[in-house]
This record gives sequence, C-alpha cells and structure tokens, in this order.
Amino acid sequence: MDKITTRPVLRRLLCTFALLAAGFVDWLTGGSVVVYAIPVVLAAALEGWGGGLAVAALSSAWVFAKSPAQAVTTNVSESLALMLLACLTALATGRERRLRHHYQQVAEQLSGVYEKVQANFEGMKRAERLSAIGQLSAGLAHEIRNPLASISGAAAILARSQNLDPKNTKCLEIITSECERLNGLLTNFLNFARPRPPRLQSVQLEPVLENVLGLASHGVRGKTVRFENKIESGLQPVECDPEQLEQVLLNLMINAIEASPDGGIVTLSAAAEESRIAIGVVDQGHGVAPAHIDRLFDPFFTTKEHGTGLGLPVAHQIVRQMGGSLLAQANTDRGMTFSVVLPAKAEN
Repeated sequence: MDKITTRPVLRRLLCTFALLAAGFVDWLTGGSVVVYAIPVVLAAALEGWGGGLAVAALSSAWVFAKSPAQAVTTNVSESLALMLLACLTALATGRERRLRHHYQQVAEQLSGVYEKVQANFEGMKRAERLSAIGQLSAGLAHEIRNPLASISGAAAILARSQNLDPKNTKCLEIITSECERLNGLLTNFLNFARPRPPRLQSVQLEPVLENVLGLASHGVRGKTVRFENKIESGLQPVECDPEQLEQVLLNLMINAIEASPDGGIVTLSAAAEESRIAIGVVDQGHGVAPAHIDRLFDPFFTTKEHGTGLGLPVAHQIVRQMGGSLLAQANTDRGMTFSVVLPAKAEN
C-alpha cells in the first residue's frame, strides 16, 4: 500500500480501474449509483479533493448518459451525493495525509541530525585519540632524534677513513641511508604531533588546484595514468592556508596515482555544496576494505607495504585546523574518493 500511495502513476491507475469496474458493474446489472461510491472514496482518499471530485464528475456524467430518461432531479441529487461523498472523504483523509507528511519530514530531519551528531562524535573521538598519540609521538621523536644524530655523525666520521674495505663501506652506507629514513619518519611524527598553525587567508581555488595538477603529473613515475579536471566555474573563495592545502591535495593525488592501475583515471573535482566547497580526488584503484575505511585517518595505520601510516592523519590534522573536514568514501564501482570540505568565505 505504501508503494501505491507514494507513486502518482499507480494511484491514478488504481482509481481509473476502480471507476471502470464500477461502470461495468452498473452496465451489467443496471445497479444504482451506489456502485460509484467506491471509486469516488478511493480517489478522494488517494488523490485528495481534485481526484475525488473528478471521479465524482465522471461518474455523474456516465449516470446522465446512461439514463437520460430518468428524472433530472434524481440524477442531480445522485450527482450531488457523489460530490458530497468526495468532499467528506477528502476532508477526513486530508488531515491524516498532512500529519503523515509532517511526521515523515520530521523523521528525515531527525535522521539527518543523528547522522551529523554521529559524525561529530566520531570526529571528537578521533581528535582525542590523535591528540594523545600526537603528544606521545612528539616526546618519542625528540628522544630518538638525539641518539639518531649521534649514530649518523659517527657513521659519517667513519666513512672518511681511507682504510675501509668494501664490506665496511657498504655497511656504513646502509647505516647512513637508514638514519636518513628514520629522520624523515621522525619529521613526519613531529608534523603530525605539532603541525604549524595555518596562515588563513581568502584564496581562489582554481590556481591552487591547477598547481596541484601540475605537481601531481611529476609523480606518475612511468604509469599511464590520466588526469581529469572537473572544477566547477565561479567557485567562491575559501578561507585556508594555500600552501598547506596544496600539501594535502598533492598527498591525496599521489596516493590516488599509486593506487591506480595503468590506464586509470585520477579525477580532481571541486564543487559548491551550500556554504561549503568540496574538493574531491577520485581514483579507479583497488579501493580499501570497508572495515578499514574508518581507520584510514588513525596514526600508523596503512594499507601500503612500505607506508608509515602518517600521511592521511597529518592531512586530516591540517584540514581540521583550517576549519574543514577530510572524508574517505568507497566508489560504487571501484576505487576511492577523498574529499576535502572547506567553508566558503562569506560574501560581504
């Protein structure tokens, strides 16, 4: 029944069928006008005043056409009775229909509010978790960096010796290389734990996004990945740090390139959504398991073989400091969409 009441075509087909059936019964049995009460009531209940009165008028026309010899007063009274029945039914069901529509709207609003509250709650939990891990990371990074610098310095001193055999030289190269890698990892820790405050300013997005596309083209590394630009024209400026925004988007673009197969398409899009601007990076890669999507912004969680698990958390921190949000969503066919949502600058 819900399917019928929510689809105008089905409602009208049902009313038409009921009217034809009543007319057939009347023609077959020579019955009274009472048989038309059913389609009139049905039409008024489903279509309201207009539908009920239309079916009542059609029924009256058929009664007049079928029995022209019948007394005019009788036909008129029967027609008026059908009209009155349509009005009473529409009046009785109209209030119920309005209440149902109102409750449906309230339910949809409550559902939207619940989703926003749930998203905010998850964001608060993630922010608390990130803050705690960030403080721990900062302390560890400082404690590790000092002995790491000593190891790297000692290796550099030993490397200056002229009496090293090739095996020892190779070992020193490994020590130096791994010290540099660990130092880079510690830098990421510190960027995550204590990202610099954004220097907010009003920024037009088009030049920033074009620059990101130009920089991302250098990260293809032999892949035959194509880029698509779907940037809506006439976008409002956003309040952000352009340098940090470029850093975040370039990180997302490089991730999309690495996830894409040869011949894949990486799309950079931007569109207005109410008072916000949504910037999307879409790839056609293997995607992320549904169970892992909620963990993508957790520190040290990674789906890459040699990843550190800090790229997306750092990006999340940066976007959050600019008053926006970073979202991850699996595409319906394949791949992922990462969206940076920033508030549009209010027009003066």
